[in-house]
Amino acid sequence: MSANKLIIFSAPSGSGKTTIVRHLLKTYPNQIEFSISATSRPRRGVEENGKDYFYLTSEEFKQKVLNHEFLEWEEVYAGTHYGTLKSEVQKIWNKGKAVIFDIDVEGGLNLKNQFKEDALAVFVMPPSIKILEERLRLRQTDSPESIARRVAKAEKELKTAELFDVFIINEVLEEACSKAEEVVQNFLKH
Repeated sequence: MSANKLIIFSAPSGSGKTTIVRHLLKTYPNQIEFSISATSRPRRGVEENGKDYFYLTSEEFKQKVLNHEFLEWEEVYAGTHYGTLKSEVQKIWNKGKAVIFDIDVEGGLNLKNQFKEDALAVFVMPPSIKILEERLRLRQTDSPESIARRVAKAEKELKTAELFDVFIINEVLEEACSKAEEVVQNFLKH
């Protein structure tokens, strides 16, 4: 039974969590649905409002915080907020599906702490910080300063891996996806 359950995938930026989550969405389209986060950051490239994120101004974001419209939220980088709207999660639960998240480490732990046994928290680990840095450079979406900031954040986040229910090392993507399928399937059965 997947109703009112949360599946949380967290990882340092560049670990492959988004790719794994997309794989799971294709594998279990009738059981899980993606929770679109809200953010105060500007759109990148071809990102779409309501598909990639709900894009809010800083003022709109702060108003929603004051109105208690978020399950969790945080300021990930100075002036840049991300959060999970309660209404988005409820909409998915109303369809009888579990909610799957691709969320940063702090947000993931926050959700796990709130939902306890109804949440599966999965930490996706890069094989090494060096490989993570190479992946970030290959994406060509970040400046060298941004990559350095993300790598420093990743080093801190890796220390929290043991706080998650499961961790998956993403060295070979197919193996990581297979492991994710197994973990999610077991969680949805209970």
